[in-house]
Amino acid sequence: MSNVTIYHNPRCTKSRQTLALLKEQGVEPDVIEYLDHPPDVKQLTAIVKKLGIAPRDLVRRKEFRELGVDEPPADKDWLQLMADNPRIIERPIVVSGNRAALGRPPENVLEIL
Repeated sequence: MSNVTIYHNPRCTKSRQTLALLKEQGVEPDVIEYLDHPPDVKQLTAIVKKLGIAPRDLVRRKEFRELGVDEPPADKDWLQLMADNPRIIERPIVVSGNRAALGRPPENVLEIL
C-alpha cells in the first residue's frame, strides 16, 4: 500500500511499534520525523480533520503543561502552538488518503489501511 504517512518519533515506543506494525502489513510509509520536520498549521488542520478531533485533543498534556502557557482560546491558536512546539503533538499519527489514526495503541492504524 502506498500513500501512507507516519508522523514518527523514533524515541517513542508506541511510534516504533506502529511503524513496525505497518511494515508487517506490507506498508512502506513515508516517515516524517516530526520533531525535525514539524507539520505547519495547514498540515495540522488537515490531520485533525482526518482524525475527526479538535486540535486540543491532539496535544500531549504533560508536554503542554511544561510549556508554561495558558490554554489557547481558539482552534487556530492550538494549531499554531503545535506547529511552533512539535513535541506537544500526540504520536504517532498515521495518515492514509482521507483518513488518519493515532497509533495508541498501534493496532488503531489497521482500521485506516
